[in-house]
Amino acid sequence: MDNVLNKAKRPEWLNKKISLKDCSHVKELLKDLRLHTVCEEALCPNMGECFGKRQATFIILGAICTRACRFCGVAKGNPLFPDTDEPKRIVEAVKRMGLRHVVITSVTRDDLPEGGAAAFAEIILRLRDELDGKVTVETLVPDFKSERGPLSILADARPDIFAHNIETVPGLYKELRPVAASYGTSLGVLRNFKEFSSGALIKSGLMVGLGEAKDEVLEVFKDLFDAGCRLLSIGQYLAPSLNHYPVKEYISPEQFDYYRKEAEGMGFYHVESGPYVRSSYKAEDYLNDGRLQGRVSGL
Repeated sequence: MDNVLNKAKRPEWLNKKISLKDCSHVKELLKDLRLHTVCEEALCPNMGECFGKRQATFIILGAICTRACRFCGVAKGNPLFPDTDEPKRIVEAVKRMGLRHVVITSVTRDDLPEGGAAAFAEIILRLRDELDGKVTVETLVPDFKSERGPLSILADARPDIFAHNIETVPGLYKELRPVAASYGTSLGVLRNFKEFSSGALIKSGLMVGLGEAKDEVLEVFKDLFDAGCRLLSIGQYLAPSLNHYPVKEYISPEQFDYYRKEAEGMGFYHVESGPYVRSSYKAEDYLNDGRLQGRVSGL
């Protein structure tokens, strides 16, 4: 009932029109190459906009997750064995789409050794080799149970941006992420990667509108900053279906602006904050932010 009520009360700033008329080329390309995107699997509201610009976030290691987070639209269950030809097809998609910044994510694969980290590393190295260093690569990874081995593998592959989403405030974790995940584990992913990597920018994201308090959100910002995170996304939670966790509150654009200013005041290099912001939405803009010049080595 909560979801039905919230849907009826959806405010005017969440009236984005989703059109797929300009998406046919990308959808056909993805179908031809047998690739998954988080845009489609997670029912992202920005899919029409991004596909229309020939942008997509690739999801590797299949489309079935071993976790059961109550906010996520990705299918849950027993995944298939990884497709060893997938990295090659992703490189081909990047070439055909003319991407300059590539975002690679995955379902959580608790069933795999190293959680599938080697697949991320292989794609990073293939992209660098076959595109002569003309692309930047962002990896949006699961928590790998915060084990150091997978993070070491990824650090050796040197993504330009290493991302792992904190998702929500500590007090909501047990309700929203009942299987295996924890707030401390996710913070540990960021901290441990920072130890291994000397160059990658570290990024995280969280959803709001799940019932969190404003002060709780600001505490998450502090925790992320202390863990080494310098890039941040903040977006409105929208339930993928009536069977998912209900929206508790629609956050106003003014409050999103408040969150952005607070995070920037803490020292974050680039913050995207708004109702339709998602972790990989406008991902290339983070690296193009002039505020990074002189503050991060290599930029």
